Amino acid sequence: MEKLFTRIATYVAHLAGLPATFAVCFLIIVVWAASGPMFGFSDTWQLIINTGTTIVTFLMVFLIQNTQNRDGTAIQTKLDELIRVGKAHNTFIGIEHLTESEVEEIRKKCEQAAKRHDKKIADTAVRKATARKRGSKTHAA
Repeated sequence: MEKLFTRIATYVAHLAGLPATFAVCFLIIVVWAASGPMFGFSDTWQLIINTGTTIVTFLMVFLIQNTQNRDGTAIQTKLDELIRVGKAHNTFIGIEHLTESEVEEIRKKCEQAAKRHDKKIADTAVRKATARKRGSKTHAA
């Protein structure tokens, strides 16, 4: 059952993202709107589009959410594996299970560390450039 649902959810999510799907939905709305005068803009005429769009929206929310959850989990797993085998901090594995404020705190610390690292690199580059400049002056004299 789970595999069937996954296949259907993936397929429907793929179809929902196609330009042709948008064009078909747009065409349905145009035909519905154009048929308004023929049906006297009746309550039934309005109910048809309202019911149809509500049902489609309701079902699509669950299918697309399922697809996004699987995609997010797959990406997270891939990143965790890269962290595990790389030189990154293994403590980052699993942070997606923390609260939003805890993740934000970690993000800020990482950002500060990156800025310190950038400053360190810039300072090192300035020192090297200055040393080379001094070295070329002593060679020229």
